[in-house]
Amino acid sequence: MAAVLPNTIPGTALPGLARALVQAGRLTLPQADTLQKKASADKAGFIDTLLGSSSIDAKSLAVFCAETFGYPLLDLASFSQDALPVNAIDPKLMQAQRVIALARRGNKLSVALSDPTNTQALDQIKFQSESTVEPVIVAHDTLLALLATIAKSAEQDLSELAGEEGDIEFAEEEAPTQAAEAAAAAEVEDAPIVRFLNKVLMDAITLGASDIHFEPYEKQYRIRLRVDGVLRDHLAPPLSIRDKLVSRIKVLAKLDISEKRVPQDGRMRLVLSPTKTIDFRVSTLPTLFGEKTVMRILDATQAQMGIDALGYDPDQKALLIDAITRPYGMVLVTGPTGSGKTVSLYSCLNLLNKPGINISTAEDPAEINLPGVNQVNVNERAGLTFPIALKAFLRQDPDIIMVGEIRDLETADIAIKAAQTGHMVFSTLHTNDAPSTLTRLMNMGVAPFNIASSVILITAQRLARRLCTCKQPLDIGRDTLKAAGFRDTDFDGDWKPYGPVGCERCLGSGYKGRVGIYQIMPITPAIEALILGHGNAMQIAAQAEAEGVNSLRRSGLLKVKQGLTSLEEVLGCTNE
Repeated sequence: MAAVLPNTIPGTALPGLARALVQAGRLTLPQADTLQKKASADKAGFIDTLLGSSSIDAKSLAVFCAETFGYPLLDLASFSQDALPVNAIDPKLMQAQRVIALARRGNKLSVALSDPTNTQALDQIKFQSESTVEPVIVAHDTLLALLATIAKSAEQDLSELAGEEGDIEFAEEEAPTQAAEAAAAAEVEDAPIVRFLNKVLMDAITLGASDIHFEPYEKQYRIRLRVDGVLRDHLAPPLSIRDKLVSRIKVLAKLDISEKRVPQDGRMRLVLSPTKTIDFRVSTLPTLFGEKTVMRILDATQAQMGIDALGYDPDQKALLIDAITRPYGMVLVTGPTGSGKTVSLYSCLNLLNKPGINISTAEDPAEINLPGVNQVNVNERAGLTFPIALKAFLRQDPDIIMVGEIRDLETADIAIKAAQTGHMVFSTLHTNDAPSTLTRLMNMGVAPFNIASSVILITAQRLARRLCTCKQPLDIGRDTLKAAGFRDTDFDGDWKPYGPVGCERCLGSGYKGRVGIYQIMPITPAIEALILGHGNAMQIAAQAEAEGVNSLRRSGLLKVKQGLTSLEEVLGCTNE
């Protein structure tokens, strides 16, 4: 049973271990404060800085921790690495938090660590392993030595994936024989490749990635993850595993493993638990040095977050809900690729998905499965286009129709006619903001009176990275803030914009997750008059602003004032 720490020392912000050492008289308060500040400046752990100062040695510190906190003490130097339970703790978590799983007994997991106050590590292990964690104190130097040995073994296992050493030779493509196809199929069941791919997929899901990129180059093979909209290097496996890895992915996605000359698209599903599955959309592309593969992670729980979780301001949310709950009309969502349009539409559909409502969607392709919604994948090669799907929907007694994207005049005409004949229609376009969406429809050839009589609301959106909890206020001058777009009325009260710092939780980036920035523009009688008069985007934008519609930049600046994101992030994803 762990001992209870005494009360916090007044006027200090010391970590738990430093506080315990001060209270036991092993360090003075100024010493502990100096060590903590040095650790923060060096971006190092307190325990590393402590041992580096020679204030105490690793063995004495381990004895102190065991006695003070009531945990068992173990000499890790005499512990065999072969006796450690395999895969009990994720390797990245183990190295990041400096912990090692020692033994598993039923639902109990013994974990070696040198800092018993690292409750974050214990909580993460408990969550990841679904076990009761029993801490064991070990000396910090022996712990680091064993962690280094384990990491070296993992690198050696990875290098063994390469098989025989040697340069890759590119031969002229020939039609594969049945024997070659059978050999390729057997090759992709290679156990190390299977384990390696499973690890990459689980890493991506754990980090909240939206895409996984497998990229072959002349002298290297790179795996990157897109986390919070930014690509990050993740792994650099041996170049010679590229064909085996791509073949394994192709088998799972039901693609032709013998065809390497043309792009292919497919899907696969990873079952995490009886109630949790993750879908992947797979795309392969022949490049100079092999096939590049990109996997888009499709998590159906995103569509079930609800509108409240998407980041709409209260007045924006009220306008959106009022529009989507009308009996007929058209609601358009616009923004660039990767701005969250699909999740926004699915969230609206999920809100409206009730037993008495018939909902049909035409998508290219359907990214997230929504039970109770009739989802159709557009297949142009088979002749199933957006217009054909829409015409079929109108014969299926629909209440709500969603068109994945309005790409041409024919699709736009059918969608608008559906909105005019008693159906609610949702769709997306690729435009910069809400006002330019109306001029885009006119440029496509849609008659202005059809636009004015069918479109009831347009929402433009962007996704900005959300600041992590490690954020800190910045001293930015008022002139700089006003140049960015802040108004004099925004400076009421004492507030400062926040900026990113970086910690273990956000992997040093300063950002964790994303927040939506929205421009919600209802089509009012004044805007209808501008549409009928062939008004341009600037005139429509001016009228919308006069009616209280915030631009994307303005909405983003309000998120900065709320401390949700940084000024730099808003300036980077919005135009003014």
